[in-house]
Amino acid sequence: MRSWRHAGNQRHCSASFYSTLVPSHDVTVNYKHGLPVINVPLPSRKELCQFTVKPMVMTVGHFLQDIQREDKGIDTASIFSTDGARISSNTLMEVVLRNNFTLLINNTTYQVEPPIVDKANREHAPEMDDIKSLVHSLYTALHLEGHQLRKEQELLQKLDNLQEQLQPLERMKFGILQNAQGKTSRLLWIGLALLSTQGGAMAWLTWWVYSWDIMEPVTYFVTYGSAIAFYAYFVLTRQDYVYPEIKDRQLLNYFYKTARKKSFDVERYNKLKEELSETEANLRRLRDPLQLKLPIQQLGADH
Repeated sequence: MRSWRHAGNQRHCSASFYSTLVPSHDVTVNYKHGLPVINVPLPSRKELCQFTVKPMVMTVGHFLQDIQREDKGIDTASIFSTDGARISSNTLMEVVLRNNFTLLINNTTYQVEPPIVDKANREHAPEMDDIKSLVHSLYTALHLEGHQLRKEQELLQKLDNLQEQLQPLERMKFGILQNAQGKTSRLLWIGLALLSTQGGAMAWLTWWVYSWDIMEPVTYFVTYGSAIAFYAYFVLTRQDYVYPEIKDRQLLNYFYKTARKKSFDVERYNKLKEELSETEANLRRLRDPLQLKLPIQQLGADH
């Protein structure tokens, strides 16, 4: 609800935190009853609107939202520092009003110069800081529990959503992993069979067909050939020829080949797992007794 009244050429409106005045092209800041009042020209209505700011609780985002609610013709509104850096929407207006800043509305830029705090206010700055700290503590105490409950509900909902998305992928992954492990196991047994066959062939040729004098050079070149094969493996893979690592490498090779055949999106699965792990960590941190500010006795009893 807004109430309008006319006084000569001056037009006033009253609403939550603002009122409309005569047209102007400048953004000015002055103080009324200890609170800063920012006069902002509205582009659509060609009027100057006063926005009363509560510096200790109002953020840049709230201030810009008030401007856009007052004039629907404002598409974009931002605040920048004098060096051109954009100021975050979570920054308190108290911080912004300490220095000059730039207000950008649509394509129009306004240079804003807040009034300098007088000597009396500077002398009482430590007292004001204590009051601000007390107000912040009271605000946190009154709203922390509700905020934590809302945050916990959001995390639980996100957790359920991620688990629901991961459930079919986990079943598919389990089947692919079982298939890859079976192929890797068969490959290991085939390797053992080939080595056993080679050893048996060498023994048969040494004792039943030829003599050791003939087979000695053969065994030397077989050993040298194996050394060349091991070195070639290192050159190609940049890994030592260690049996557990070879097994894991082959398992991954089979896994990714089967995943491509069955259209299993490994990247999406990994991303969902990371989000799930992060969400669970955030939930544990939110439910931490220190975060909930439980008394020391209760902390000891819980442990």
